[in-house]
Amino acid sequence: MSRSIKGVIGVIVVVVIAAILFAVFHKSSSPSTNNSPGTTSQTANTPATNNSIVLTKTDPQLGKILTDPSGKPLYFFNGDSTNKSNCTGSCLSNWPAYTAKASTASLPSGITTLTRSDNGQVQYVYNGHPLYFFTGDSGTQVTGNGVQNFSVAMPSSAAASQPSSSSTQPASSSGSGYPY
Repeated sequence: MSRSIKGVIGVIVVVVIAAILFAVFHKSSSPSTNNSPGTTSQTANTPATNNSIVLTKTDPQLGKILTDPSGKPLYFFNGDSTNKSNCTGSCLSNWPAYTAKASTASLPSGITTLTRSDNGQVQYVYNGHPLYFFTGDSGTQVTGNGVQNFSVAMPSSAAASQPSSSSTQPASSSGSGYPY
């Protein structure tokens, strides 16, 4: 065998071994799929902004939505202003803020926080939208979309609009229009 053929065979062997090692050590780590009605698909578990604070999942009816790391859906309040929460008082009883539990010193791109003036909690904000949960949701089910001026949070490209930059009246127990 000529020296150049041996070199080509050697390169092919190295490439095949590298491909096998890559396949063995980089197996897909996707969680199992749950396609039950009203739940989010766990196969589209890619970060919205490459982080573990806000994830993007696919809901069978709504498409791509934002969730916390456990898969709970997140919501935007349409009455909020950019980087300002206007959901207070009884509004927070049904729509608790998605709050930071650890250091927020180095947040990923697109994720910021605000310190709530009503209770001092540090709330996560996605591209200007304060984030909330809905107490009516069970696990990964999305049941609060369109309820009481809240919309399921979607990635930037799918989000309908940014919060209003104008000031609005806070939703509270006194004349907020909320039935609770």
